[in-house]
Amino acid sequence: MNGRVLSALTGVAVLLAVMESAGRLGLAGSSFPPLSEVVGDASQPMTRMLLGRAVDATLGSSLEGLLIGSAAGLLLAALGHLIAQLSTGLDRLSVLVASLPLPALGPLFIASFGAQNTPVVIAALGAGFGMFVAVTSGLSSVSRTQQDVFTALGGTRATRLRLLELPTAVPWLLDGLALGGPAAVLGATIGEWFGASRGLGVVVISSLQNVQTTLLWAAALAITLLSLVAYAIPSALRGVAVRRYR
Repeated sequence: MNGRVLSALTGVAVLLAVMESAGRLGLAGSSFPPLSEVVGDASQPMTRMLLGRAVDATLGSSLEGLLIGSAAGLLLAALGHLIAQLSTGLDRLSVLVASLPLPALGPLFIASFGAQNTPVVIAALGAGFGMFVAVTSGLSSVSRTQQDVFTALGGTRATRLRLLELPTAVPWLLDGLALGGPAAVLGATIGEWFGASRGLGVVVISSLQNVQTTLLWAAALAITLLSLVAYAIPSALRGVAVRRYR
């Protein structure tokens, strides 16, 4: 087995053991139940059905937000690369968007986009920044020699972007997806707090208000697993892309 995979699995096993032990011994009080109790509650038919529907809703909003945000980030990064005069302004705009206190702006998003669309909007904002930064770095990674060859052959700036710089930036694009995936899951969850009809964020708020501790932790565990999958898939594809495009 690969050493890195073995180390990761060992770390996860230790973390799970610590969580179970802390819950059994009551080290963090009644608000921190044993992991086995959380899993047992989540495996009950009614709870499993509730969490399944919530996962479907959050996953749908996350994917839609990830696609919209990634497309916007990719487009803005390419635009800034093509038109140098826009580069600084777009960089500052991306930092400004990333600095927005999204939970505090929830009511504004509801008024502008509606409660059901707010999770997608916040997910898109979270995913777009990572994609913009990653693709901007990837487009700038092309060597000067490669650029000069295209220039000598009469290639325009747009042609160089399409045939050279974008293919070279594919590994960075997957880095952007790896960063944006968990951000989209988190954004969708936060967006569901503001009046969405279903989703893991709704389960978190409801279980918190009704003091359903194990359900709260089960929802948190589902959010964590979604985020891990959203990170792992692009990361795995990146290894293939590195061999193909570098």
